[in-house]
Order: sequence, then structure tokens, then C-alpha cells
Amino acid sequence: MRVVIQRVSKASVEINSNEICNINNGLLILLGIELKDSNEDIVWLTKKIINLRIFSDENGKMNHSITDVSGEIIVVSQFTLHAKTKKGNRPSYINAAKPELAIPLYEKFTDFLRKESGLNVYTGKFGADMKVSLINDGPVTIILDSKEKNF
Repeated sequence: MRVVIQRVSKASVEINSNEICNINNGLLILLGIELKDSNEDIVWLTKKIINLRIFSDENGKMNHSITDVSGEIIVVSQFTLHAKTKKGNRPSYINAAKPELAIPLYEKFTDFLRKESGLNVYTGKFGADMKVSLINDGPVTIILDSKEKNF
């Protein structure tokens, strides 16, 4: 699993001109699921995300986690995070999981994130044409890949 985490002061997701969720002060997480991903990837990523100290303390230092600041989270599925661009100009998505594998893992990820963080976790709609808006706070953008974890 690969995620792009953005610390936001505002974020929202729109489908067919209808806003389906919005947050203030939190994280927008773009989640790409790969063929080889499993529950182990979900557990590792979730724990990493909720413990990342990327929110500022009273001295302006990044010492607080999303749970420390009682933030909110939006998770958006994004298979394009697994694009391969080595050959030619058209990206290949051969390593991105197909919906029959990706949807259950996406749902498990968001459920586990909700359970472990105790925070409001909202989602886009898997496979939908979404318009994602955000104000990146900082800007702070972190990329994590569960295949690069060290146990």
C-alpha cells in the first residue's frame, strides 16, 4: 500500500457536483492498493499514520500527531499511485489491485484507521470520478509505502 498524506486546514470531496465530505484541520490521505497488499500492510500503515508527529505544538515544532490535535481524516482511493512510467508516455497500472481485491482492503483500511485513531474518518467513493479540494497546511506532504517498512 502506498499513501500520500497531506496535512490540511481544509479538504473536501465532491461527486457529481455534490459534496460528500469535508474536514477542517486534519489529514487528506490518498490510498493506492497493490496486488500484493494484505492486512499486515493495513496495520503497519495505520499505526504509522496515527503516530506521525506532523502537527505543530505551541512552539511551532512538529511534535503532535493527528490524535493529539483531535483532527479529522479523509481517505480517497487512488490506484494511480502505483503508476509505472518507465516505458513510453502512457502510465501502466499493472501492479494496482483490481476492485475485487482493492475494495475490501480499502474498507478494512478505513475501518481500522477509524477504530485505532478514535477520530472521524470520511471517505470518497471507490472508483468514482471525484473532485478533491484541499488547502495543504505547511505545506506538509508525506509519502509512505508499506513495502518499504522495516520491522
